Amino acid sequence: MACLGRVQITMTKRTKRAKVVTLANQKGGVGKTTSAVNLAAAVASLGKKTLLIDSDPQGNGSSACGVVNGAKLKTHLYHCFIEPSRTAEAIHNSHDIANLYILPTQIDLIGVEVELMNQKKRERFLEQVIKEVEGDFDYIFIDCPPSLGLLTLNALTASDSVIIPMQCEYFALEGLSQLVRTIKLVKNSYNKRLKIEGLLLTMFDRRNKLTYQVAKEVKNHFKKKVYKTVIPRNVRLSESPSHGKPVMVYDKNSAGALSYTNLGKEFLKQQTARK
Repeated sequence: MACLGRVQITMTKRTKRAKVVTLANQKGGVGKTTSAVNLAAAVASLGKKTLLIDSDPQGNGSSACGVVNGAKLKTHLYHCFIEPSRTAEAIHNSHDIANLYILPTQIDLIGVEVELMNQKKRERFLEQVIKEVEGDFDYIFIDCPPSLGLLTLNALTASDSVIIPMQCEYFALEGLSQLVRTIKLVKNSYNKRLKIEGLLLTMFDRRNKLTYQVAKEVKNHFKKKVYKTVIPRNVRLSESPSHGKPVMVYDKNSAGALSYTNLGKEFLKQQTARK
């Protein structure tokens, strides 16, 4: 797995800024990073210039896109928080999927929450990072850590909307209520345009009755906000990050790849319908 080269963003500035979408859930193990990587890859493969920002200090989104997490990157998201003007130089391009770019991170990012704690407008640092390149892309997706800390607050403040990946199990419903309250608080305090883009059911097990019960309850409450596309449990989907590739590159015919391709189409269709 080779480290991708940095790219110089030299695209013509667009008249419209990119739509910024955060994937968030404070509960770990729900397929959040998997969804961020593969939805970004799907949207890019459908012809939209797409940036994935890895705002999780674990750096799993970076390594899943082929940016080696163990290697010391000269510039990554931490440096952009400190000096937003360095954002373009930190961006890598995917050699596997045209139109897909990655702003990677490394474990250093964990220090941002401490360093920004006493700063004024500490919730708006990522917003400044995105402003440096938002005219170069159609869509920007942000992968957050599994918590509701300062990094997630920065992502929500900088975003137009939120996609909530959730596993179909009982405890996921309890965490969902807390996340929705947090989104409302951010909307009221920091970002009036923030809304829930959609809820994505992940690790869908068609053999489990509880899966259908939880899905029914979520759909009853959130109605059309729940994506029709569901992401099944899939071995190839689990294997692809270790190869540094989105699942549609690792195995384009797998159930996971087909599901995320369908999700990308559903997402873009909704964007067109809202214009």
